Amino acid sequence: MVLNRRNFLLLTGVGIGTLTLGTFAKSTLAQSLNDGSEGPFELPPLPYDYNALEPYIDEETMRFHHDKHHAGYTKNLNKAVSQYPELANKSAEDILRNFDSVPADISTTVRNNGGGYVNHKMFWEIMSPDGGGEPTGAIATAIVDAFGSFEAFKEQFNQAGSQQFGSGWAWLVLDNNKQLKVMGTANQDSPLMQGMYPIMGNDVWEHAYYLNYRNARGEYLKQWWNVVNWTQVNKRYQQAMA
Repeated sequence: MVLNRRNFLLLTGVGIGTLTLGTFAKSTLAQSLNDGSEGPFELPPLPYDYNALEPYIDEETMRFHHDKHHAGYTKNLNKAVSQYPELANKSAEDILRNFDSVPADISTTVRNNGGGYVNHKMFWEIMSPDGGGEPTGAIATAIVDAFGSFEAFKEQFNQAGSQQFGSGWAWLVLDNNKQLKVMGTANQDSPLMQGMYPIMGNDVWEHAYYLNYRNARGEYLKQWWNVVNWTQVNKRYQQAMA
C-alpha cells in the first residue's frame, strides 16, 4: 500500500483514537470505582415498571426521578459516610433520627442526600399501579379520628403540598404523642429529623411532576391520589404504632 498523506492521516487517526479511547476507558473506570457508588446504602429498584403509574406519573419522569435523582442522593450519601466508618454501620433512618450527632463537615450533605435517599425509598413503596381509592384498615380509622373525614385529610394534605414554597414534601406523620398530623418540609428534610415518623409523603419538587404537569402542581397533587398504595401506607402506620 502506498503510504500517502491521506492514508497516513487515517492510520494515525485510528491509532490516536484507539489510544485516547483506552485512556478514557481507564479514566472512566477509575472514576466509577471512586465516585461513591459503592457503600452501605444501595439504590432500591422500583417495585414496578417505569410506565406502571401512567397516566398519572409518566415513564420519562420515573426514569429521571429514580435513575438520576435518587441514584444521586444514594451516591452522595455513600461518599459522605465513607469518611466516618461509624456512620456506615447505621441505617440511613437512624442517622437522620440522630442528626445532631452528624459531624459538622458532612452535615449539609447528609441532610440533603440522606433525606433524599430515605424520602424516596418510602415514596416508591407507597405508590402502586393498583393504588388509589380510599384507605382501609387501621389507617382509615386513624385518619377519620384525626381529621374528621378522608376528604378533609386530602384537602389538608394537598394544601400542605401546594403551599410548600419551592422544593419540598407534603407529609402525613405520626408525632411524638403518636397522633397523626399533616406537615410540609423544605428540600429533602425528613420528618425523622424532628422526631416524627413519616407515614406517607408526596414529593413536590418540580422534577417529580414538571414533564407531565408543567407548573400545575395542584393538578399533580390531585392526580397523585390515584396511585397511593394504601396497603403499604397502612403497614407503615401499624409498624409505627407498634
